[in-house]
Amino acid sequence: MSAQASGETLSGDVLPGAPHPRQQDRLFGHAAVEADLLGDFRAGRLPHALLIGGPEGIGKATLAYRLARMVLAGGPDPGRHDLSLSPSHPVFRQVASMSHPDMLVLRRVPEAGEEKIPTVIPAEMVRRVRSFFGATAAAGGWRVCIVDAVDELNAFGANALLKTLEEPPPRALFLLVSHAPGRVLPTIRSRTRLLRLRPLAPPDVLAALDHLKDEVEALDPARLPAAAQASGGSVRRALVLAQGEGMEVRTDTLRLLEQLPRPRAEDLHKLGARLQGDRADGLDLFIEAVSDYVAARATAADEPRHRLVRLGEVWEKVRRSAVEADVFNLDRKALVFRIFADLADAVR
Repeated sequence: MSAQASGETLSGDVLPGAPHPRQQDRLFGHAAVEADLLGDFRAGRLPHALLIGGPEGIGKATLAYRLARMVLAGGPDPGRHDLSLSPSHPVFRQVASMSHPDMLVLRRVPEAGEEKIPTVIPAEMVRRVRSFFGATAAAGGWRVCIVDAVDELNAFGANALLKTLEEPPPRALFLLVSHAPGRVLPTIRSRTRLLRLRPLAPPDVLAALDHLKDEVEALDPARLPAAAQASGGSVRRALVLAQGEGMEVRTDTLRLLEQLPRPRAEDLHKLGARLQGDRADGLDLFIEAVSDYVAARATAADEPRHRLVRLGEVWEKVRRSAVEADVFNLDRKALVFRIFADLADAVR
Protein backbone atom coordinates (compact mmCIF):
# COMPACT_ATOMS: atom_id res chain seq x y z
CA MET A 1 0.00 0.00 0.00
CA SER A 2 1.26 3.45 -0.84
CA ALA A 3 1.24 5.57 2.28
CA GLN A 4 1.13 8.81 0.36
CA ALA A 5 -2.48 9.77 -0.06
CA SER A 6 -3.36 11.91 -3.01
CA GLY A 7 -4.76 15.31 -2.22
CA GLU A 8 -3.58 15.28 1.41
CA THR A 9 -4.75 18.42 3.18
CA LEU A 10 -1.92 20.70 4.25
CA SER A 11 -1.68 20.32 8.00
CA GLY A 12 0.57 20.94 10.97
CA ASP A 13 0.72 17.30 12.08
CA VAL A 14 2.92 15.81 9.36
CA LEU A 15 6.36 16.46 7.88
CA PRO A 16 5.93 17.81 4.31
CA GLY A 17 6.65 15.08 1.77
CA ALA A 18 6.30 12.25 4.30
CA PRO A 19 3.37 9.82 4.62
CA HIS A 20 0.84 10.75 7.28
CA PRO A 21 0.86 8.62 10.47
CA ARG A 22 -2.74 7.52 9.86
CA GLN A 23 -1.63 5.91 6.59
CA GLN A 24 1.26 3.95 8.10
CA ASP A 25 0.92 0.17 8.36
CA ARG A 26 4.08 -0.29 10.48
CA LEU A 27 5.34 1.02 13.80
CA PHE A 28 8.93 0.48 14.86
CA GLY A 29 10.45 0.25 18.32
CA HIS A 30 7.31 0.07 20.48
CA ALA A 31 6.30 -3.60 20.36
CA ALA A 32 6.11 -3.94 24.15
CA VAL A 33 3.83 -0.90 24.42
CA GLU A 34 1.53 -2.32 21.75
CA ALA A 35 1.38 -5.70 23.46
CA ASP A 36 0.38 -4.04 26.75
CA LEU A 37 -2.33 -1.96 25.07
CA LEU A 38 -3.73 -5.01 23.30
CA GLY A 39 -3.78 -6.90 26.59
CA ASP A 40 -5.66 -4.05 28.27
CA PHE A 41 -8.18 -3.95 25.43
CA ARG A 42 -8.85 -7.68 25.54
CA ALA A 43 -9.17 -7.59 29.34
CA GLY A 44 -11.54 -4.61 29.28
CA ARG A 45 -8.99 -2.40 31.08
CA LEU A 46 -8.32 0.15 28.34
CA PRO A 47 -8.71 3.62 29.93
CA HIS A 48 -11.04 6.19 28.40
CA ALA A 49 -8.13 8.60 27.79
CA LEU A 50 -4.44 8.11 27.03
CA LEU A 51 -1.88 10.91 27.03
CA ILE A 52 0.76 9.63 24.60
CA GLY A 53 3.91 11.59 25.38
CA GLY A 54 7.46 11.79 24.11
CA PRO A 55 9.74 13.69 21.72
CA GLU A 56 8.61 14.49 18.20
CA GLY A 57 9.04 11.89 15.49
CA ILE A 58 9.17 8.72 17.60
CA GLY A 59 5.79 7.26 16.57
CA LYS A 60 3.25 8.78 18.99
CA ALA A 61 0.69 9.70 16.32
CA THR A 62 1.30 6.46 14.43
CA LEU A 63 0.57 4.54 17.63
CA ALA A 64 -2.58 6.60 18.21
CA TYR A 65 -3.95 5.79 14.76
CA ARG A 66 -3.01 2.12 15.08
CA LEU A 67 -4.84 1.88 18.39
CA ALA A 68 -7.83 3.76 16.98
CA ARG A 69 -8.06 1.41 13.99
CA MET A 70 -7.80 -1.68 16.17
CA VAL A 71 -10.48 -0.49 18.61
CA LEU A 72 -12.86 0.59 15.85
CA ALA A 73 -12.40 -2.78 14.13
CA GLY A 74 -13.08 -4.66 17.37
CA GLY A 75 -9.61 -6.18 17.51
CA PRO A 76 -6.43 -6.68 15.44
CA ASP A 77 -5.92 -9.06 12.57
CA PRO A 78 -6.30 -12.72 13.64
CA GLY A 79 -3.22 -14.18 15.27
CA ARG A 80 -1.58 -10.81 15.90
CA HIS A 81 -0.02 -9.82 19.21
CA ASP A 82 0.19 -6.15 18.29
CA LEU A 83 -2.29 -3.56 16.97
CA SER A 84 -1.87 -4.43 13.30
CA LEU A 85 -4.76 -4.16 10.89
CA SER A 86 -4.37 -5.06 7.23
CA PRO A 87 -4.30 -2.06 4.84
CA SER A 88 -7.07 -3.83 2.92
CA HIS A 89 -9.36 -3.80 5.97
CA PRO A 90 -12.32 -1.39 5.54
CA VAL A 91 -11.55 0.34 8.86
CA PHE A 92 -7.92 0.91 7.82
CA ARG A 93 -9.08 2.54 4.60
CA GLN A 94 -11.68 4.68 6.38
CA VAL A 95 -9.20 5.92 8.96
CA ALA A 96 -6.60 6.64 6.27
CA SER A 97 -9.12 8.73 4.34
CA MET A 98 -10.52 10.42 7.50
CA SER A 99 -13.97 9.10 6.64
CA HIS A 100 -14.71 6.80 9.56
CA PRO A 101 -17.93 8.06 11.22
CA ASP A 102 -16.78 7.05 14.71
CA MET A 103 -13.42 8.87 14.63
CA LEU A 104 -12.85 12.56 15.25
CA VAL A 105 -9.41 14.12 14.78
CA LEU A 106 -8.47 17.52 16.18
CA ARG A 107 -5.43 18.99 14.45
CA ARG A 108 -4.10 22.18 12.92
CA VAL A 109 -5.45 22.54 9.39
CA PRO A 110 -6.20 25.69 7.35
CA GLU A 111 -9.69 27.14 7.48
CA ALA A 112 -11.85 26.70 4.38
CA GLY A 113 -10.40 28.81 1.57
CA GLU A 114 -7.17 29.49 3.51
CA GLU A 115 -3.66 28.16 2.92
CA LYS A 116 -1.91 29.17 6.13
CA ILE A 117 -1.79 26.54 8.89
CA PRO A 118 -3.01 28.04 12.18
CA THR A 119 -0.63 28.12 15.14
CA VAL A 120 -3.18 26.46 17.46
CA ILE A 121 -6.08 24.01 17.18
CA PRO A 122 -9.11 26.33 17.08
CA ALA A 123 -11.51 26.13 20.02
CA GLU A 124 -14.37 25.92 17.53
CA MET A 125 -12.99 22.60 16.34
CA VAL A 126 -12.69 21.30 19.91
CA ARG A 127 -16.34 22.13 20.59
CA ARG A 128 -17.31 19.41 18.11
CA VAL A 129 -16.20 16.85 20.69
CA ARG A 130 -19.37 17.11 22.81
CA SER A 131 -21.74 16.60 19.88
CA PHE A 132 -19.51 13.82 18.49
CA PHE A 133 -19.66 11.83 21.72
CA GLY A 134 -23.28 12.77 22.26
CA ALA A 135 -24.32 10.85 19.15
CA THR A 136 -24.71 7.09 18.91
CA ALA A 137 -21.73 5.30 17.40
CA ALA A 138 -22.46 4.55 13.75
CA ALA A 139 -21.01 1.05 14.01
CA GLY A 140 -22.59 0.46 17.43
CA GLY A 141 -19.21 0.23 19.16
CA TRP A 142 -16.43 2.62 20.14
CA ARG A 143 -15.99 6.28 19.31
CA VAL A 144 -12.43 7.62 19.19
CA CYS A 145 -11.12 11.19 19.38
CA ILE A 146 -7.48 11.85 18.50
CA VAL A 147 -5.88 15.20 19.41
CA ASP A 148 -2.62 15.76 17.55
CA ALA A 149 -1.21 17.48 19.44
CA VAL A 150 -2.80 18.48 22.74
CA ASP A 151 0.12 20.94 23.18
CA GLU A 152 -1.45 22.99 20.37
CA LEU A 153 -4.71 23.70 22.19
CA ASN A 154 -5.15 27.21 23.55
CA ALA A 155 -6.80 27.79 26.94
CA PHE A 156 -10.30 27.87 25.45
CA GLY A 157 -9.74 24.65 23.50
CA ALA A 158 -8.22 22.85 26.49
CA ASN A 159 -11.18 23.79 28.69
CA ALA A 160 -13.65 22.68 26.01
CA LEU A 161 -11.91 19.30 25.80
CA LEU A 162 -11.80 18.99 29.59
CA LYS A 163 -15.59 19.13 29.85
CA THR A 164 -15.97 15.85 27.95
CA LEU A 165 -12.94 14.24 29.59
CA GLU A 166 -14.57 14.81 32.98
CA GLU A 167 -17.73 12.90 32.05
CA PRO A 168 -16.81 10.46 29.25
CA PRO A 169 -19.64 8.42 27.73
CA PRO A 170 -19.35 4.62 27.59
CA ARG A 171 -16.96 3.15 24.99
CA ALA A 172 -15.30 6.51 24.41
CA LEU A 173 -11.56 6.70 23.78
CA PHE A 174 -9.45 9.87 23.80
CA LEU A 175 -5.92 9.63 22.39
CA LEU A 176 -4.02 12.81 23.22
CA VAL A 177 -0.64 13.15 21.53
CA SER A 178 1.81 15.38 23.41
CA HIS A 179 5.43 16.37 22.73
CA ALA A 180 5.72 17.81 26.27
CA PRO A 181 3.23 16.06 28.58
CA GLY A 182 4.60 17.87 31.63
CA ARG A 183 3.22 21.12 30.22
CA VAL A 184 -0.29 19.78 29.65
CA LEU A 185 -2.90 21.23 32.01
CA PRO A 186 -2.86 19.31 35.33
CA THR A 187 -6.65 18.95 35.09
CA ILE A 188 -6.24 17.14 31.76
CA ARG A 189 -3.30 15.05 32.96
CA SER A 190 -5.29 13.91 36.01
CA ARG A 191 -8.02 12.50 33.75
CA THR A 192 -5.72 10.52 31.48
CA ARG A 193 -3.24 7.68 31.74
CA LEU A 194 0.21 8.81 30.71
CA LEU A 195 1.84 6.55 28.13
CA ARG A 196 5.39 7.79 27.71
CA LEU A 197 7.20 6.61 24.57
CA ARG A 198 10.98 6.54 24.50
CA PRO A 199 13.20 7.65 21.60
CA LEU A 200 14.01 4.81 19.23
CA ALA A 201 17.29 2.95 19.08
CA PRO A 202 19.31 3.69 15.90
CA PRO A 203 18.50 0.25 14.36
CA ASP A 204 14.77 0.95 14.75
CA VAL A 205 15.15 4.41 13.19
CA LEU A 206 17.08 2.86 10.30
CA ALA A 207 14.38 0.20 9.84
CA ALA A 208 11.72 2.93 9.71
CA LEU A 209 13.73 4.92 7.16
CA ASP A 210 14.23 1.83 5.04
CA HIS A 211 10.47 1.23 5.16
CA LEU A 212 9.84 4.81 3.95
CA LYS A 213 12.61 5.18 1.40
CA ASP A 214 10.44 4.34 -1.62
CA GLU A 215 7.72 6.79 -0.60
CA VAL A 216 9.59 9.89 0.52
CA GLU A 217 10.98 12.02 -2.27
CA ALA A 218 14.59 13.20 -2.12
CA LEU A 219 15.50 10.59 0.48
CA ASP A 220 19.11 9.60 -0.21
CA PRO A 221 19.60 5.90 0.74
CA ALA A 222 23.32 6.49 1.22
CA ARG A 223 22.58 8.96 4.01
CA LEU A 224 20.22 6.73 5.97
CA PRO A 225 22.71 5.04 8.36
CA ALA A 226 24.32 8.34 9.35
CA ALA A 227 20.92 10.04 9.66
CA ALA A 228 19.63 7.25 11.91
CA GLN A 229 22.73 7.48 14.11
CA ALA A 230 22.43 11.26 14.45
CA SER A 231 18.65 11.35 14.85
CA GLY A 232 18.47 11.16 18.63
CA GLY A 233 15.86 8.42 18.26
CA SER A 234 13.47 10.48 16.11
CA VAL A 235 12.39 9.23 12.69
CA ARG A 236 11.18 12.74 11.90
CA ARG A 237 14.61 14.22 12.57
CA ALA A 238 16.28 11.41 10.63
CA LEU A 239 14.07 12.16 7.60
CA VAL A 240 15.12 15.80 7.70
CA LEU A 241 18.79 14.85 8.07
CA ALA A 242 18.61 12.46 5.11
CA GLN A 243 17.10 15.03 2.76
CA GLY A 244 18.50 18.20 1.24
CA GLU A 245 21.40 19.61 3.23
CA GLY A 246 20.20 18.34 6.59
CA MET A 247 23.40 16.54 7.57
CA GLU A 248 25.51 19.48 6.39
CA VAL A 249 23.43 21.92 8.49
CA ARG A 250 23.88 19.76 11.57
CA THR A 251 27.63 19.30 10.98
CA ASP A 252 28.22 23.03 10.40
CA THR A 253 26.21 23.96 13.51
CA LEU A 254 28.07 21.49 15.74
CA ARG A 255 31.41 22.75 14.40
CA LEU A 256 30.51 26.33 15.29
CA LEU A 257 29.30 25.35 18.75
CA GLU A 258 32.66 23.71 19.39
CA GLN A 259 34.38 27.01 18.45
CA LEU A 260 32.56 29.06 21.11
CA PRO A 261 33.19 31.61 22.46
CA ARG A 262 35.09 32.63 19.29
CA PRO A 263 33.28 31.17 16.26
CA ARG A 264 34.97 31.80 12.94
CA ALA A 265 33.25 34.40 10.77
CA GLU A 266 33.73 32.35 7.60
CA ASP A 267 31.99 29.37 9.19
CA LEU A 268 29.10 31.59 10.33
CA HIS A 269 28.73 32.89 6.76
CA LYS A 270 28.80 29.34 5.41
CA LEU A 271 26.06 28.11 7.75
CA GLY A 272 23.95 31.22 7.17
CA ALA A 273 24.17 30.78 3.41
CA ARG A 274 23.23 27.11 3.74
CA LEU A 275 20.15 27.96 5.80
CA GLN A 276 19.13 30.65 3.33
CA GLY A 277 18.86 28.09 0.55
CA ASP A 278 17.48 25.21 2.60
CA ARG A 279 13.89 24.41 3.49
CA ALA A 280 12.40 25.41 6.85
CA ASP A 281 13.51 22.01 8.16
CA GLY A 282 17.14 23.15 8.07
CA LEU A 283 16.28 25.97 10.45
CA ASP A 284 14.65 23.41 12.77
CA LEU A 285 17.85 21.34 12.82
CA PHE A 286 19.92 24.43 13.58
CA ILE A 287 17.63 25.47 16.44
CA GLU A 288 17.54 21.91 17.84
CA ALA A 289 21.34 21.69 17.89
CA VAL A 290 21.68 25.08 19.59
CA SER A 291 18.95 24.23 22.12
CA ASP A 292 20.64 20.91 22.94
CA TYR A 293 23.94 22.74 23.46
CA VAL A 294 22.36 25.32 25.77
CA ALA A 295 20.57 22.61 27.75
CA ALA A 296 23.80 20.62 28.17
CA ARG A 297 25.71 23.68 29.39
CA ALA A 298 22.88 24.75 31.71
CA THR A 299 22.76 21.34 33.41
CA ALA A 300 26.53 21.00 33.80
CA ALA A 301 27.54 20.83 37.45
CA ASP A 302 30.45 23.25 37.10
CA GLU A 303 28.65 26.17 35.42
CA PRO A 304 28.67 29.35 37.60
CA ARG A 305 25.32 30.92 38.48
CA HIS A 306 25.77 34.08 36.40
CA ARG A 307 26.41 31.93 33.31
CA LEU A 308 23.31 29.83 33.97
CA VAL A 309 21.23 32.99 34.03
CA ARG A 310 22.69 34.15 30.71
CA LEU A 311 22.20 30.71 29.14
CA GLY A 312 18.55 30.77 30.18
CA GLU A 313 18.13 34.17 28.56
CA VAL A 314 19.81 32.95 25.37
CA TRP A 315 17.56 29.86 25.26
CA GLU A 316 14.47 32.09 25.38
CA LYS A 317 15.94 34.28 22.63
CA VAL A 318 16.66 31.23 20.47
CA ARG A 319 13.09 29.96 20.77
CA ARG A 320 11.62 33.39 20.08
CA SER A 321 13.95 34.04 17.14
CA ALA A 322 13.09 30.67 15.57
CA VAL A 323 9.36 31.43 15.67
CA GLU A 324 9.88 34.92 14.27
CA ALA A 325 12.16 33.69 11.48
CA ASP A 326 9.60 31.07 10.46
CA VAL A 327 6.54 33.32 10.68
CA PHE A 328 8.06 36.46 9.18
CA ASN A 329 10.58 34.76 6.85
CA LEU A 330 13.48 36.68 8.38
CA ASP A 331 17.03 36.62 7.03
CA ARG A 332 18.59 33.32 8.17
CA LYS A 333 22.18 34.52 7.96
CA ALA A 334 21.46 37.45 10.27
CA LEU A 335 19.73 35.04 12.64
CA VAL A 336 22.82 32.79 12.78
CA PHE A 337 25.12 35.73 13.57
CA ARG A 338 22.76 37.09 16.24
CA ILE A 339 22.33 33.75 18.02
CA PHE A 340 26.04 32.98 18.05
CA ALA A 341 26.85 36.49 19.31
CA ASP A 342 24.48 35.87 22.24
CA LEU A 343 25.97 32.41 22.84
CA ALA A 344 29.52 33.76 22.81
CA ASP A 345 28.60 36.42 25.35
CA ALA A 346 26.87 33.86 27.57
CA VAL A 347 29.76 31.34 27.76
CA ARG A 348 32.68 33.74 28.14
